[in-house]
Amino acid sequence: MADLTISIILIILLAAFVPSLLLMLVVKNTEKRGREPTGRTFSAFLRGATLSIFLALIIEMALIYLIFGLDVIRISDLLGKNPGLEALILACIIAPFAEELTKALGMRPFTRRARELEDGIVYGAIVGLGFAATENMLYETSAWLEGGVSVFVGTVIIRTVSSALLHASASSITGYGLTANRFLGKSWVPYYLLAVLLHGAFNLAASAGPFLEGSMGDNGYLIGLIVAIAMAVGAFSWSRRKIRQIESKGVA
Repeated sequence: MADLTISIILIILLAAFVPSLLLMLVVKNTEKRGREPTGRTFSAFLRGATLSIFLALIIEMALIYLIFGLDVIRISDLLGKNPGLEALILACIIAPFAEELTKALGMRPFTRRARELEDGIVYGAIVGLGFAATENMLYETSAWLEGGVSVFVGTVIIRTVSSALLHASASSITGYGLTANRFLGKSWVPYYLLAVLLHGAFNLAASAGPFLEGSMGDNGYLIGLIVAIAMAVGAFSWSRRKIRQIESKGVA
């Protein structure tokens, strides 16, 4: 197992955080008027990268222990090369419910101070990108240790165009629900559940490889990955279109 030197740690941090920070600027600059203050957007990013993901890990580990009877050390049993039903429950139900909830908690201070309806989408996406940056750091560190540089590079590329966009898009839906609750009196819960559904569907597609292997061979992994990336890119595009739509027409 390779040692993590200072230079390697720096490379991993840059690979994990720079793409999400650049995507944060894309989201922030989607608004043409009344863009959110830079300091506040960075604060939202940091809350997603720290508080939201920390709380999500605690909730997920607690649920795994309660449902499957697995302690922290044995959680890796669910994530082997041939995942079973338990792994699907973790990826498609437990993780989406927990992570979208803790991202909602992370964006709550910012949506309470929102000046416009679309601000919820902006802050939701930014909190999601912070969450994704830390999550990507963990996965990319594991990829470097277990597979070396080539596996690390592949992981960085795939997670940037899939998981980072997914986290931003899903939490932007919840963020929109929170500001719709504030300005329009709508319940935010259906939006949260829609974010959970999107997250779960993405994870199902991304995890489908082992289950499609029997009928499609190695193509099963590729098909699942393509579907997951298409969902993430499509949802991220929707978030930006929604920001522009509300800003230009003032409609919900």
